[in-house]
Amino acid sequence: MKTLRSWLAGRWQTGEGEGAPLKDPTTEETLARATTKGLDFGEALEYARTVGGPALRELTFVQRGELLMAASNAIHAYRDELLDLARRNGGNTRGDAKFDIDGCTQTMAYYGKHVARELGDARWIVDGDTAQLAANPRFIGQHIKVPRQGVAVHINAFNFPAWGFGEKAAVAILAGMPVVVKPATSTALVTERMFEILVEANVLPDGAVSLIAGSPGDLVDQLGPQDVLAFTGSADTGAWIRSRPAIVNNGVRVNVEADSLNAAVLGADVGSDDPVFDLFLREVARDMTQKAGQKCTAIRRILVPHDSVGMVTEALVEEIKRTRIGDPALKEVRMGPVATQQQYDDVRAGVKALAETAEFIHGDGGRGELVGVDGDRGYFVGPTLLKAKSALDAGVAHDLEVFGPVQTILPYSGDAAEACAAVALGKGGLVSSVYSDDKTFVGDMVMGLAPHHGRLHLGHSKVADHSPGPGTVLPQMVHGGPGRAGSGEELGGVRGLDFYFQRCAVQGLKPLIRKIVS
Repeated sequence: MKTLRSWLAGRWQTGEGEGAPLKDPTTEETLARATTKGLDFGEALEYARTVGGPALRELTFVQRGELLMAASNAIHAYRDELLDLARRNGGNTRGDAKFDIDGCTQTMAYYGKHVARELGDARWIVDGDTAQLAANPRFIGQHIKVPRQGVAVHINAFNFPAWGFGEKAAVAILAGMPVVVKPATSTALVTERMFEILVEANVLPDGAVSLIAGSPGDLVDQLGPQDVLAFTGSADTGAWIRSRPAIVNNGVRVNVEADSLNAAVLGADVGSDDPVFDLFLREVARDMTQKAGQKCTAIRRILVPHDSVGMVTEALVEEIKRTRIGDPALKEVRMGPVATQQQYDDVRAGVKALAETAEFIHGDGGRGELVGVDGDRGYFVGPTLLKAKSALDAGVAHDLEVFGPVQTILPYSGDAAEACAAVALGKGGLVSSVYSDDKTFVGDMVMGLAPHHGRLHLGHSKVADHSPGPGTVLPQMVHGGPGRAGSGEELGGVRGLDFYFQRCAVQGLKPLIRKIVS
């Protein structure tokens, strides 16, 4: 039985004991085990700080970008192997696996090429203009942003073992901070293989990246004031991390991306023959079935005008029915199982809770009709669509994120103010979308929804053929959101580097400061 290895302090290390199993969610076969018992995380953190950090900081942004391009190319060369691993360990269809693997390499390439080129041959950033601070014009101040001298710890979620690693690591490395990655244990086969590829290719400086393949143990409790921690996962775990004594006492900078009850709002102006209606159907159905609904950006709540509910439910059910569900190894299958037994149990329990205040429109949280699956093995949950009484009286639909192929239709009057009030009941989200060609309605929705979200996606007839959908996180735009979503922010081009920088105000003699920052 394969035991996953961790890449720490410049060498491969294997923990003691049996560890936790990693399974194929289609067959429930145990593929590997992961353990970190006995590993010295303190040594790993110090190696990253003292070896990886200085090596990165002595490079310019362009040179760090070249590292990212080399890492992206190295991983891409093994694309087919990684796609197969994502299927076996994550239940991904080939399309779902591409979403993850290609998202990783393309985000690395974006930061390695475009953002690095924008920042140029510097090692830190001059922030804004100088300010005269006294009557004598020779005494001035200048803000600068420099990389922190600690380590960036990244704790990632099970649903994106490749992209989760790539999108965080790309930004940190370009900023000049070494990275310690802790992927979710249940799907860590993909991340471990990516590290094997990077180590063999020798494209990154020693200590620039490290891997913890298994339990993080006391890792969080060993972080110091120059370190940062970025976490993607449940709100409960995020709250636990933020409350740790080392985090509080050392003022460790923390970024959390947690739960999100993302909404899609259909405008009252949209008819069944409008291109924006077809776009709405495609994107809502895709978010239900892509990666079996296991995306932090997936649509959970669908706000539909009362007069359009019949039209929407009929069309959406037909759209969902086109998706073949079953063994993700089969070409005709477009949705596989959820990733783990725990996920399966949580989704089933969540559907039961939603059904207490909503009626089933399609599916019931059961396995559904499966292709290429014999017996009852595998963590399959069929697409499930429910309908609540109204958007403002929707029970737990505004409180419970069911992390699977489950959505709830919420009827509303068609008024923008009511729609915004209903969406706001979700207490903060990563992304919500508005589908309408009515400029006034869309403008009102943006002003009402923006305070509650990190990103808004506007579906319009004139861009219906170009939209990647709200569920696609693009490196040019910020990813994160307030409240329930964790109050964090990642990506967004150059903006993403701020998490890894220290802003410092330097004040003194004008010629000296200008020489330093030139």
